[in-house]
Amino acid sequence: MLLVLLLTGLNPAPVQTAPIEVVDDTGVTLTLDKPAERIIALYGAYNELLLALDARGLLVARTVADAHLPELAGLPAIGTHMRPNAELIVAQKPDLVLQLAGRREALLQTEALRKLGINVLTFEMDSFDKMFDVLEKLGRLTGRERKAAGLILDWRARLATLRERHAGEKPVRVFYEVRYPNLLAAGQGSIVNEIIAVAGGENVVADDKKLVRFNEEALILADPDAYLIQKGPMNPDPQPLSERAHYRDLRAVRTGRVLVVDEDRFARPGPRAVEAAEGLERWLHP
Repeated sequence: MLLVLLLTGLNPAPVQTAPIEVVDDTGVTLTLDKPAERIIALYGAYNELLLALDARGLLVARTVADAHLPELAGLPAIGTHMRPNAELIVAQKPDLVLQLAGRREALLQTEALRKLGINVLTFEMDSFDKMFDVLEKLGRLTGRERKAAGLILDWRARLATLRERHAGEKPVRVFYEVRYPNLLAAGQGSIVNEIIAVAGGENVVADDKKLVRFNEEALILADPDAYLIQKGPMNPDPQPLSERAHYRDLRAVRTGRVLVVDEDRFARPGPRAVEAAEGLERWLHP
């Protein structure tokens, strides 16, 4: 009997962990018996959040768009965000795939993967609060709850500092160019809108959509104090405003308040979105 007790003390019974249950933004419930060990993110912001969670070792593949991230460059590519290759995904044997909610084409791809027995969760991340909610869920799904909680606490504090710094002040009126020509602007339903607001600015585009078609007449009428030009895949080689005949008389152009910004930093809701808000605040309020 004594020997049994000694052996039991040396080899305690394994602790039974509770299943991990997460509900995504489309109402799908996923239950895992243990933290995910093989993850594929079909939207780059998830990869950046997982890297912030020190979960690089769990990522087994990437999309073509994330080849520029040094930490992911060596991973096999499985297609694009909107058109992932199902066979390549299945070959990696993931226990979790993450997709961005919203567009119908992505939804169809998600359903196709689920029919193949793949666990897929989809989330919308068009605000800091939604980004923090996704980060908390990723923390649970990867067994990194404490790390996620710490990041959320830090990022919320940094954003609160920016808000408090300009509380009660008249905001700087800002226009954010997503694409030109065929002018496309960031609307109220985007993470860009929150970045501008946190930085002490106000988006002159009142439409509640994420992306808004905006004509030049409306832009001239809005006459923003500052003009942000996104540079990246959606706007690879933006023409300087001084070379656009109808833009030269804009207040932002006359006063030199035009800034070219990185698309991934501003339009992708991840760790760099917080840095984008801090950088924009310094530029808007030198």
